Amino acid sequence: MSESIANVMTAHSTERETLRVNALHALAYCPRLFYLEEVEELYTQDSAVFEGRRLHAELERNESEDWEELVLENAELGLRGKVDALRTRDGQTIPYEHKRGRCYRDREGKAQAWESDRIQILAYACLIEAALGISIQEGRIRYHADNVVVKVPLTDAGRQEVRDAVRRAWELRQSTERPPVTTNERLCVRCSLVPVCLPEETRFTQDPERNPVRLFPEDDDREIIHVTEAGTCVGKSGEQLKISPREKPPVTLPGRQVGQLVVHSFAQVSTQALYFCAEQEIGVHFISGGGRYLGSLDTRQGSIQRRIRQYRALSNPDFCLELARKLVMCRGESQRKFLMRGRRGSGTETDSLDAAIEQMQRVLKQVPQATSLESLLGLEGNVASLYWQALPSMLSQNAPPEFHFVSRNRRPPKDRFNALISFGYALLLKDVVNAILIVGLEPALGFYHQPRTQAPPLALDLMEIFRVPIVDLAVMGSINRNQWDAQVDFDIRGERVWLSDSGRRKFIDLYERRKEESWKHPALGYSLTYRRLLELEVRLLEKEWSGEGGLFGQLVIR
Repeated sequence: MSESIANVMTAHSTERETLRVNALHALAYCPRLFYLEEVEELYTQDSAVFEGRRLHAELERNESEDWEELVLENAELGLRGKVDALRTRDGQTIPYEHKRGRCYRDREGKAQAWESDRIQILAYACLIEAALGISIQEGRIRYHADNVVVKVPLTDAGRQEVRDAVRRAWELRQSTERPPVTTNERLCVRCSLVPVCLPEETRFTQDPERNPVRLFPEDDDREIIHVTEAGTCVGKSGEQLKISPREKPPVTLPGRQVGQLVVHSFAQVSTQALYFCAEQEIGVHFISGGGRYLGSLDTRQGSIQRRIRQYRALSNPDFCLELARKLVMCRGESQRKFLMRGRRGSGTETDSLDAAIEQMQRVLKQVPQATSLESLLGLEGNVASLYWQALPSMLSQNAPPEFHFVSRNRRPPKDRFNALISFGYALLLKDVVNAILIVGLEPALGFYHQPRTQAPPLALDLMEIFRVPIVDLAVMGSINRNQWDAQVDFDIRGERVWLSDSGRRKFIDLYERRKEESWKHPALGYSLTYRRLLELEVRLLEKEWSGEGGLFGQLVIR
C-alpha cells in the first residue's frame, strides 16, 4: 500500500452534513428501510447483522500486507463511510466490499452485483477519488457464500447515479412522510427492520383476502427480572447485572439475557447499573411496595418523526374519538365474552349473568354512534359496572369464601380479589409502557384517557385491550384452582388488603407464565405470545396515523 493512501486524512466540513454510504445501500434496497433507519433512527440487530460483523472481524485478523481499511468523509459528495479494504493491482487502486451472502445471477447465470451492493461500492469509489485525487476504474465485491468476486466499473454514468442517490436521500431526510411498503415482497423476508415496518400486516389491510406471512419475530426470550425483596442492591459487574439481596449470596446475570428489570419496594439500583441497562436496551421499571406502578426509565433516542406524527394525529379530536370507539368496543366485547364463558362453564344458566351479558350487548351497540369522548366514557362506565357486578358469579363454588367480592375497589384494595386484580394491572401497565418505549412513541400523549399522576394516558389506553385476557382470566382461574393461601399470601391492615412478599412472588410467576401463552390474532391469523402481542398492538396503533391502519383494537377473546 502506498504512503499516499496510508496517510489519507478524512476530508470533512462542518458546513454540510454527510450521509453514510450504508444509507445509500439501504435506499437502493428499499426507500422505506432508509427512512426508518436514517430519519426515524430505528435499528435492529438480527442474526444476519451479527454474521456480517463476524465476517469483517475475521477479514481484519487475516488481512495481508496489501490490504488496508479506510475511513473517509467528503462534504462535496455529501458522503462518509468506511471502505472494507483497498488493494493495489497493476498500479490501479481498487476498493473492495465483502458480503457474506450470494451474488445475483442473471438469466444466463452470470454473476452480478445486487443493485444495493452496486451503488454502495460505486459510492466508496467516488469517495476515494475525491480523497486521493486519483481515478478509480472499478470496485469489486466478494460474495463469500458462493466465493465469487464481481467487478463493478466506475463510469461517468455511475458517478451520476451516486449523485442522484444522495439527492434522493436528502429529499427523504426532509420529508415527514414514511415511504410506502415495497412491492417486492421478497426483500422483506431478509430485512432486519421487518418487526418495525410490518409490511405483511400493511398488505393485509390493503387486501383483506390476503393470507399474511408471519414475519413478526418470535418471542423475546430474554428474562424479566423482578427484584421484590426490600434492601436488595442492583449493580453492574463487567457486562453483567449483579443482584445482591441483604442476607443472600449475590446473583449475576449477563446483560444480553435480561429484557426488563422491575424494581419493587425499596430496592436500590446503582447509577452504573442504570447506564448499563440503557446501553443494553433493558427496560427499567419501578413498582411500589403496595403494588402501584411508579414509573419507568425512558432511554429513547431518535424516533422524533414518529412522535411528531403521533402529536399531529392525536391533536385531532375526531381521530381520537375514532380510536377511542375501537378501544371501548375491544375491551367491552372481551368483558362480555368472558362472562359468556362463565355461563357456559356453569352448566346452568344464571339469570343475573344472562341479564348482564344482554345489557352489555345493548350498551355496546351504542358505542359506534358516540359523538364525544364524554358520551363514550359514560357508555364504557355502564359496561364496566355491569361487568364487575356480574364477575363474582364466575367464582367456583369451591373457591374459598375469603376471595368472594362484591364490586371493584382500589386505592387501596379492600378485599383479596381486588388486591390481586390491582397488582396485576400495575404489572400490565409496566409492560405496556415498556412496549410503548420500545416502539418509540410518547406515553404521555393518549387519545382516550386524560393525563393524571404517574400513569401515562397512552399506556392506560392500550392496557384496556389486555386487562381481560392477561389479568382478569389469570386471576379468576388461579382462585378457582385454589392456588392462593388466604392468610400467608396477603397482608391485611384494617380495611386495606395487599399481597404479602410471598403473594407478590407467586403472582409475578403466575403473570409471567400467562404472558408466555399464545393467542391467535383474530385478524392476521397467526399466533403470538401475549408478551409479543403487547409490542405488536403498539405498532398497529402507530400504523393508524401512518396511513396503514385497520388492525388496531381487534384482540377480542373468543
